[in-house]
Amino acid sequence: MSSIHFPTEIPSGDRRLTAGEFHRLGDVPPEAEWFDNISSPATRRAYRNAVGDFMAFTGIVRPEEFRIVTRAHAIKWRDELVKRGLAGSSIRHRLAALSSLFEYLCERNAVTHNPVKGVKRPKVENAEGKTPALGDHQAATLLAAPADDSLKGKRDRAILSTLLFHALRREELCRLTVRDARQQRRGVPHLVVTGKGNKLRYIPLHAGTAGLIHDYLEAAGHGGDEKGPLFRPLRSRTGAQGAAITPDGVYKLLQHYSALLGFRIGVHALRTTAATNALDHGADIAKVQEWLGHANIATTRIYDRRRTRPEDSPTFKVRY
Repeated sequence: MSSIHFPTEIPSGDRRLTAGEFHRLGDVPPEAEWFDNISSPATRRAYRNAVGDFMAFTGIVRPEEFRIVTRAHAIKWRDELVKRGLAGSSIRHRLAALSSLFEYLCERNAVTHNPVKGVKRPKVENAEGKTPALGDHQAATLLAAPADDSLKGKRDRAILSTLLFHALRREELCRLTVRDARQQRRGVPHLVVTGKGNKLRYIPLHAGTAGLIHDYLEAAGHGGDEKGPLFRPLRSRTGAQGAAITPDGVYKLLQHYSALLGFRIGVHALRTTAATNALDHGADIAKVQEWLGHANIATTRIYDRRRTRPEDSPTFKVRY
């Protein structure tokens, strides 16, 4: 959406709006207002990419051009995404982003209807999900991969343990502060995790992970910075002190260690591994839903592989 002009930020502090700023904000197009109202950086990035792709496909440049979009435009774009070979889930996400924009425009009476409604979405190819889960032995081997006692080794062991025992998303891990890893609830150490939509959830902290975090903070020396980021880069390219490790940094870290084991996986594979492992060992699926921060239990069921375990097939119950 780079071709749509967004208003400049109003300076923070006690300063009130000037008359010019007040009138300028009143002229903000609802399309830009919708985008500015998305709080999650990850959602903003995904929605910017999706709507930007639709704009490039249709040739939209000015905000008011959204008001002449019809269902035929949305269908043609969907067909184009299919031709590009995008996965069904990716196409559904892009259509959902565009639909979210038009729902907002409807609320603002900028359009009379949502043209994305009624556009058929591709079917989800596999209810089980495509992200692979590691086996128990693979997960244990990955946890032990950062073997040395350097600051990097201690940090990376703590990061891998936090991901594998608490099923966090990349962005959630990066947002953790030192204080977030030191919360107590009913005498039990907890992690305070800021999830999608800035929703907080409290996750009991695994004892092994707590020890690794303690060792890392002692070596890194920022254990007293309660409000500062928990996990930090070893050195900041920008020179900023106390910066948090980035989602890309976490991704590269996992790519490095998984490659040493003979395979490459993304961070979401560790979330899948944790959820699948918990369910396989008898965790209640409603508790797992809360643990993962899912709004809908149908999303959690994707990680429930118990129904598809080969050893449970009727094939192996047949006796002649």
